[in-house]
Amino acid sequence: MVKVGVHVSIAGSIAASVERAMDAGCDTFQIFSRNPRGWKFKDLAPEETDAFRGNMGASGIGPAVDHMPYLPNLASPKEEIYGQSVATLTTELQRCDQLGIPYLVTHLGHHMGEGMEAGYRHVTGAVNRALGEAEGKVMLLLETTAGEKNSVGGTFEDIRRILDGVDEKKRVGVCFDTCHAFAAGYDLRTEDALGQTMDQFRELIGFSLLKVVHLNDARGELGGRLDRHEHIGMGSIGEAGFRAILHHPVLRKLPLICETPVDDRRDDRGNLAKVRELAG
Repeated sequence: MVKVGVHVSIAGSIAASVERAMDAGCDTFQIFSRNPRGWKFKDLAPEETDAFRGNMGASGIGPAVDHMPYLPNLASPKEEIYGQSVATLTTELQRCDQLGIPYLVTHLGHHMGEGMEAGYRHVTGAVNRALGEAEGKVMLLLETTAGEKNSVGGTFEDIRRILDGVDEKKRVGVCFDTCHAFAAGYDLRTEDALGQTMDQFRELIGFSLLKVVHLNDARGELGGRLDRHEHIGMGSIGEAGFRAILHHPVLRKLPLICETPVDDRRDDRGNLAKVRELAG
């Protein structure tokens, strides 16, 4: 059996996210621990963390995964944005530790025209500062990106460069996003194509560092650099591609998080059902 879930809301309380995940039929799930569209946030109260931990313990599902907010840009050359981004990353690692969440997923950001070498330097510096200030065992997962203009993380080589520069190597891993990888030019549509892509991943990064999969179909074409998620099997990767992904001996054993749309064609439950169907 695969372990699959969706991104769920924390509206009302973080503890309520566990109940929502269970109601949706999740085996695992992802949250934002705070408003993802702003810099401001409230500290977690002890009763909030206790309730979340209690609900997790009683639920029998997991792991829970946290995702960084949208505004931080760890590759930014702008001092103010960069400082806020590092501070947010540090705080988010601390919040995960308080909540007992083992994984924090982060995008690597955009170098804004300064160049990839500068982007690598900024991201590596941000990760080292944040991990140095945030004690605990939370693992930071570097997410593969769609390869948009000026972005860092669109290639496995990008990820490798950041990993090589991190001081606390035991506290970093990778989140593989199927939509992003496809948009960046990594073919996943057939068993052979997936095999070639995962061979590259194994050689450049290594499967031991792969901890979570964002399982999303893609609206754009292969290598189109379009970060637009689609329902499982309804996009350019297609059912054949996801059947191959869900039968891959490494990928099928990992927590699989769908970040798919909710519309009149299908909801979260529908995507979970489709994943389980294709996984056999």
